[in-house]
Amino acid sequence: MKMTFRWYGEGNDSVTLEQIRQIPGCVGLMGVLDQYKAGEVWPLDVIKDYVKHVNEQGLEVEVIESVNVHEDIKMGLTTRDQYIENYIQTIRNLAQCGIKVIVYNFMPVFDWLRTDLAHEIGDGSNALFYDEEDLKGTTPLKLVEDTIKNCNGFTLPGWEPERLKELEHTLEIYKNINEENLLENYKYFLERVIPVCEESGIRMAVHPDDPAWPLFGLPRIAHSQEGFDKIVKLVDSPANSLCLCTGSLGSSPDNNIPEIIRHFGEMNRIACAHVRNVKYLGYRKFRESSHLSSDGSLDMYEIMRAFFETGFDGCIRPDHGRMIWNEKARPGYGLYDRALGIAYLNGIWESLQKK
Repeated sequence: MKMTFRWYGEGNDSVTLEQIRQIPGCVGLMGVLDQYKAGEVWPLDVIKDYVKHVNEQGLEVEVIESVNVHEDIKMGLTTRDQYIENYIQTIRNLAQCGIKVIVYNFMPVFDWLRTDLAHEIGDGSNALFYDEEDLKGTTPLKLVEDTIKNCNGFTLPGWEPERLKELEHTLEIYKNINEENLLENYKYFLERVIPVCEESGIRMAVHPDDPAWPLFGLPRIAHSQEGFDKIVKLVDSPANSLCLCTGSLGSSPDNNIPEIIRHFGEMNRIACAHVRNVKYLGYRKFRESSHLSSDGSLDMYEIMRAFFETGFDGCIRPDHGRMIWNEKARPGYGLYDRALGIAYLNGIWESLQKK
């Protein structure tokens, strides 16, 4: 297992590479180049410079996140083929720079959703929060406006303004797309990119729906073991794998996270993992917590044990930390709580190794 940290790039993150390399047991990054719109080719020279810069700081970068799939691909529009070709070129460019895993998602419109980006916990810290009741009486457009306004001046993955500027038109198209249609469009995409991945030594790692249920009537297909079983069968290849996010799947009490890890781990279909805890507060109501098991509703020891006992040797990173100690950062992506998360998860891993 390799412990890593998500980093948005120089000048686009409150956390520095120097700080990251000082976290005990953190050997690398899950990197991001979010200056490129969905559907654009990521230039080879830019990727090379990014990887070189990270390596010069003594950190590895084998996983790249948020190579976003253009909405036209998900909707199955006639324009999708050009966007797929662009995606294929990005895959080849990333492979040339030593990247081994691409994290992406196939969520319509919204990458992830919270109703409060700074929910007060009571100890002076705050965290990401979701309550289905808060969505009643609001609209997708209003939600987008509020989310962008409250992100502390940083872009948030999946909430880039250029992706959402045609939201009303996109939502109208999705009224005629159900889960079966979305799965068909997904298969069309995978049938074209997975052979290139196999040839290039890249694994595609799909991120779960977050939260783990449909939103605003949009179809969602990646939030349960059953859903992921369908996805990995669309194109049966180790290159068609998962980014196992414990918090996204764990937002639903119906998902047994250790069982899901063992199921796909034994199939060798987990390419990387995001590990975090959540606190259930009611029906479709939760907040992010620290990584400590007793602070939330997930058993982090059993989660890490499932990874360990299925021989997982990929990259893991902590996810969605609280804002603690008066830190001001991109919501969910500060330094302090995620660094504490790394120390905690590494401690569990060491105990498993010695046991």
